[in-house]
Parts: sequence; structure tokens; C-alpha cells
Amino acid sequence: MEGTKPVNKKLAAALSGGAVLVLALSGCGGDDNEKLDSWAKEVCDAVQPQAKKIESANASIQKETSDNSKPADVQKTDAKAFQDMSDAYKAIGSAVTKAGAPDVENGEKKQQNAVKELNSISAAYASLKKQVDDLDTKDQGKFADGLKDIATELDKLGKSGNDALRTLEEGEVGQAMSRQSSCKAATAPASTQG
Repeated sequence: MEGTKPVNKKLAAALSGGAVLVLALSGCGGDDNEKLDSWAKEVCDAVQPQAKKIESANASIQKETSDNSKPADVQKTDAKAFQDMSDAYKAIGSAVTKAGAPDVENGEKKQQNAVKELNSISAAYASLKKQVDDLDTKDQGKFADGLKDIATELDKLGKSGNDALRTLEEGEVGQAMSRQSSCKAATAPASTQG
């Protein structure tokens, strides 16, 4: 079992780095804007359960990688986690679509970019699930190599995946979101500055 253990750790590290970036909202108080606050509340309320889903998918991968797990178990756990993440990001994208454009300058463009980004993150996780499903669990070496490729993909996904979301959460939108208790709950582990 030795062969896959460091790779599993790498996979877990890549995951924990990338997956919950969507929720790293920071913001300091600011002027109240009722329209924007109600937009933020709608998005935050929808994001919260998805954030929990992403977090628990992360946790299941971390847990599976911390034991001497059999390749077949790692495969099953990772595939389910990637599917959950894919569904969660898709659901967040739908929530942002449903909420409409935030009441800020370039709100519509920001919203469209964020939705496009969320959908592409969702598709990327769906494709990772397929990659995990296709791994050969009977061959330890091949399985470890396959996991290594997946960890590399995850790493990229974590780094590149959140530009439009950051843009969406800039300025007034981020401030409005930071005032919502559901967003605060969703971002408990993230540090807020302000």
C-alpha cells in the first residue's frame, strides 16, 4: 500500500486548497443598499448548503487519504466527492443566475462571468470524477500515477477557478454578502478583514 499514500496526501492538499475558495468572501461594513442586501441574502442563503456539501466532500477525501486505504475505496470516495462538488458548484451557479444581476456598476457582466466560471468549475469536477472512475485499481503503480495527474488538475482548478467570483465579490457586493449571516456561516473558516 505504500505507493499511493504520498499521492493521496497530495490529492488531499490540492483539494483543501481549492475547493472552498468560492466562499472566501471578505468584506467590511459599508453603506446599506436594500436592493443589494436582498440580492446578497438570496445568494448567501443558497450558497450555504452547497458550501457544507463541498466541505464534507473535502473532508471525506481527507479522511480516506489519511488511512491505509485500498485503491478501490479511494476511488469510490473520490468519485463521490467530485460528483458532490460538481453538483454544488452547479447549484451555486444556478443561484447566482436566479438572483439576477447585483445592483452595482457592471453588475450584469459580473454576474454572467461568475455563472460561467461556476459552471466551468462544475464541469471540471465532473471530468475529474470520470478520470477517477477510469483509474485501474488493480495496478497500484498505475493507480498512483492516475491520482498524481488528478492532484495536478485539482491544483490548477484551485488556482484558476475563482477570478470571476472575486470580481463578483469586490466592493459593495462583497460588503453586502459579508453582512448576511448565512454567508458568515458559510465562510466561518475563512478570515474576514475589515
